[in-house]
Amino acid sequence: MRTLPRGLPARSPCGRPAVIPPRLREAGADLAAWGLDYAYALRWQLAGFLGRWDPAHYRGPSEPGRPPVVLIPGIYESWTFMLPVAGLLREHGHDVHVVEDLRFNTGTIEEMAALVDAHIRGEGLERCVLVAHSKGGLIGKYLLAHHNERTVIHGLVAVHTPFTGSELARLLPLPALRVFLPHSPELTALTTNREVDRRIVSVYGRFDPHIPGGSRLEGARNVRLGTRGHFRPLSDPRVHAAILEAIGTFVR
Repeated sequence: MRTLPRGLPARSPCGRPAVIPPRLREAGADLAAWGLDYAYALRWQLAGFLGRWDPAHYRGPSEPGRPPVVLIPGIYESWTFMLPVAGLLREHGHDVHVVEDLRFNTGTIEEMAALVDAHIRGEGLERCVLVAHSKGGLIGKYLLAHHNERTVIHGLVAVHTPFTGSELARLLPLPALRVFLPHSPELTALTTNREVDRRIVSVYGRFDPHIPGGSRLEGARNVRLGTRGHFRPLSDPRVHAAILEAIGTFVR
């Protein structure tokens, strides 16, 4: 069987270079991103189980103009899942807080929000910003709507959050995932509360295998990047830059 020399494009039967349709190219890129996404998730889940990470390493006085940040991971994620973001924020002078009581974030939005609120009150945080992933963004919005009477939370940066739910939640009938059904009572209540949306920056990519409908939130500031995946973008420099820029808008 004759093979083409390296560097030469495949050719069609008529001798012209074969052209891969854009949709097929996109589908191939999405499929590859899906595999890399799950490999990334497995890596950081194992890191959470096997590693000895100390939240105190990311604590410290904030530099001027750098508000304290509270991290809120997604469902089935411990705080260590957001280590790349924690390291980034600490390097840029933020006092980074994690809420270990969330454990793997399998409770209801209301229950998890109460735990974050207790941490904020217990630490006496003022003018803080929430940085959340996936379900964490829903918890963050609940906090803005129901636990921010003194406006101690200045804003929320949500990365790949299903603000309008995900149809894929129907495929896994687990109690913890029912909240992600597009018309679940919890999600509907959050959706109708639009006053706090102006305090939210929603960061998402061109392809998210877990949120086919995307993470756009009307009334919020939406930042769509060229990233692919649901988990892996947490370590992407483009997402990191978007998080830092978004935090800056809350303190100007």
